[in-house]
Amino acid sequence: MSALWSRIGRRRLLAVGGTIVVLAGIGVAIVDPFAGSAAGPQSSGLDNGAPTSTARVERASLSSQAQVSGTLGFAGSWTVSVPAGTSPDALSQAEQAVISARAQLATADAGIAADESNLAAARRTLATDEAAKKRACRGSSSTAAGCTGAKQTVSQDEASVRAATQKLVGDRPQLASTRAGLAGAEQALAAAESSATSYTSSSSYTMLAAPGRIVERGQPLYAIDGEPTLLLYGSTPAWRAFTAGMSPGADVAELNANLQALGYGAPSGDGFTAATSAAVSALQQAHGIPPTGALDLGAVVFEPGALRVTTVTPTVGGAVQPGPVLTGTSTRPDVSIQLDAAQQSEVKLGDRVSVILPDNSTTPGVVSAVGKVATVPPAGQQGGGSSSPTIAVDVRLLDAAAAGHFDQAPVEVSITEQTVRHATAVPVDALVALAGGGYAVEVVKANGTHQLVAVRPGLFDDAQGLVQVSGDLAPGERVVVPLS
Repeated sequence: MSALWSRIGRRRLLAVGGTIVVLAGIGVAIVDPFAGSAAGPQSSGLDNGAPTSTARVERASLSSQAQVSGTLGFAGSWTVSVPAGTSPDALSQAEQAVISARAQLATADAGIAADESNLAAARRTLATDEAAKKRACRGSSSTAAGCTGAKQTVSQDEASVRAATQKLVGDRPQLASTRAGLAGAEQALAAAESSATSYTSSSSYTMLAAPGRIVERGQPLYAIDGEPTLLLYGSTPAWRAFTAGMSPGADVAELNANLQALGYGAPSGDGFTAATSAAVSALQQAHGIPPTGALDLGAVVFEPGALRVTTVTPTVGGAVQPGPVLTGTSTRPDVSIQLDAAQQSEVKLGDRVSVILPDNSTTPGVVSAVGKVATVPPAGQQGGGSSSPTIAVDVRLLDAAAAGHFDQAPVEVSITEQTVRHATAVPVDALVALAGGGYAVEVVKANGTHQLVAVRPGLFDDAQGLVQVSGDLAPGERVVVPLS
């Protein structure tokens, strides 16, 4: 028995003190299996001073339960934000940068082509003049004026070849730089396209889901300049725009799965195909959006399921800026508990519990999450509560409808901490506190005589009103209890 339930057991016995009889100076037989002998003369009856009845000793499975406080709300907590992507103006600038870089590359390519053409022409001229020099300078003609002129021409040709070569060599680094500039501009454009958003600095909110509203798959969470941002289901955030040519990924697989679920006929798999684009266009048309077949960053939001809006940050007509728009939870009722860390080992995933709702009705639940790290409330948030470390525990209601409209409502949760099977059990109020210490039960024998039998209490089951006992008792025997 845990220390917690030892305390609960003692309180339980004290609580029924009005029905536990303290015997002093009464000459009755007390069969004490723990002492090995009977004490006092036998009696055929006891005067309890109050109406009594009897109950049978039974074999039963007993459970001890701890009552802890919790808060009934909804599972999960998510924040929907406007992404800090690339604005249409910035995207246009990136596109212009690529156009400019391509023009510069074309100019550089043309320059290199001209350099190569000039060098080739200079080399051809040099070759022709060298042949003429050989003819003019044969034999005795090597000192003639014609030979001298031919040599000068070849020398000039060689200078022209050298100049053309230097020009080509000097222009090639510029070509390489221009190509690198184009590659950088194209990479920047790809990044801008991947993070492209549809809103600008002058955009405003034209619709916001109200707190308390349930938003389901394919429905709008908010709208900017008349274009809605739609909720889709999935665990991978929408971190980039969806467009033709994008690389495969888990986000694309989620998009395809949602388009299928909404009836737009997208393919399976993680690739953005022509069929995906067609399905996106159908989705856009259904919501009055121009059917581009692509989705800007922020056009859809992935959350695990239907979202219940709890708070909304901006207002309709307000300027759009990157950052939180609204928060929400799932639509599944959930009880959150801050359990004393000392009790962490006594609860585990899948444990069944009983939840007492604010209207005093009871509904079953199951432990769905148990924290692994204990926390201590900050000094300023402790108030009159305990500053002991606690563990976060979540309980899922097995009957979600039982939660009704309760939200952030205080509840009590009965957590089973210990179970004993096939225990010898009697009603708690059958226990008799003895003057010399210890406990007994008043057994009614078959011949009608009464006898006190010493017992040791074990586990208390408040839900059944039974207590485990050990002693000279057998299932089926009858014991005295107060008349209810």
